Amino acid sequence: MGNGSETSIARMNKRRESLWIASPVEDDKIRRSRECTQEGVRAGAKAAAIACVASAIPTLTAVRTIPWAKANLNYTAQALIISAASIAAYFITADKTILECARRNAHYDKSA
Repeated sequence: MGNGSETSIARMNKRRESLWIASPVEDDKIRRSRECTQEGVRAGAKAAAIACVASAIPTLTAVRTIPWAKANLNYTAQALIISAASIAAYFITADKTILECARRNAHYDKSA
């Protein structure tokens, strides 16, 4: 059913769509920005997967072999180390990829 705010937002979006007609240039910009975002998500996911493996192997090896790590790093700490590396790799790579794609697609008005 939805609450009142959801229906009012839907009405505002519908009203906005009927008032504004996007030019072909705007449609092209929107399409390119979506492509850049998708490219960033793909690259970020790949980097996160690699970082997960690259941080999990030494973390789990250290917990089994190093006495200090065995005594002080419980399962939560191990998961935190691995997930922090994965999350950082995802966001850094996605951000860099999106900015690179935006620079590549930027069209500056040279007459100004």
